Amino acid sequence: MIGPAAGKTDGMSRAVRFDQYGDVDVLRIEDVEPPRPAADQVLVEVVAAGINPGEISIRTGLLHDRWPATFPSGEGSDFAGRVVEVGGSVTGFAVGDEVLGWSDRRSSHADHVVVPADHLTHKPLALDWIRAGGLFVAGVTAYAAVRAVQPAAGETVVVSGAAGGVGSIAVQLARNAGAHVVGIASEANAAWLRSVGVTPVAYGDDLANRLRTAYPAGFDAFIDTYGNGYVDLAVDLGVDPARIDTIIDYPAAAKAGAKTEGSAAGSDAEILAFLAGEVAWGRILLPIAAVYPLEAIKDAYTELAARHTRGKIVLATGLRTPLS
Repeated sequence: MIGPAAGKTDGMSRAVRFDQYGDVDVLRIEDVEPPRPAADQVLVEVVAAGINPGEISIRTGLLHDRWPATFPSGEGSDFAGRVVEVGGSVTGFAVGDEVLGWSDRRSSHADHVVVPADHLTHKPLALDWIRAGGLFVAGVTAYAAVRAVQPAAGETVVVSGAAGGVGSIAVQLARNAGAHVVGIASEANAAWLRSVGVTPVAYGDDLANRLRTAYPAGFDAFIDTYGNGYVDLAVDLGVDPARIDTIIDYPAAAKAGAKTEGSAAGSDAEILAFLAGEVAWGRILLPIAAVYPLEAIKDAYTELAARHTRGKIVLATGLRTPLS
């Protein structure tokens, strides 16, 4: 065991902050004292951290009733990095360990983050930093959504937003369960979906009839990662509400009796470790849409808000200028 003084970090640490609800203009980066771990916590120097659509909804106040912000607020859940200090009761991690994990305190968009030891897992050597840093939210959300609808071999499962951060993982988890997966996405993502064994269907006009024509036997389950009417579509297609899961459209789920299992249901270090191994060894591909330095966080969220990315956008805290 390494005591609380081991690996102490000197100097200041950068962290993203905002003082009120709003668009990207409310975000700023400020210098703060590095956090110190309590007895059951670990201090990690962040190498990479993912950004997620839910963070936009929190920052703009759309989820105030569900997850209210207190100001000044930090930001970010996903991260990967190196352990620099551990609390006195921590036994599973040591200074220098490469880890990935999550923060429940909106604090991973920073140079340093402190979290309970049970929010971490060791990073596989074969897993690169960028994918490790962007895995948690999308990965465990996809895992929980797929688990909620319980796809079986030979069944047909539909996933909306199939090329996004969550959708791109969900389609592969369902495929790995033996299901035939239909992915709703733009035409631009059709080739990628085919490359991972998913049948693409373009969103747009007459979608319900196009799906019925292509699959007259019907559908066994539906995972909605996008919102905007897809729960209603699943019901219209005759999917049992017990096998519909949405990670975003809570009112539609309540109306239909569908499920809303997502990141909260999947937030578990063992699940994260499983997903890290699947990505490390290529059983799940995690596409990276873009990588930004921490200083370009406004640009990163502007791109994410357009909702046309394939896979994840990730912040790399060691970068000091935007990537070309």
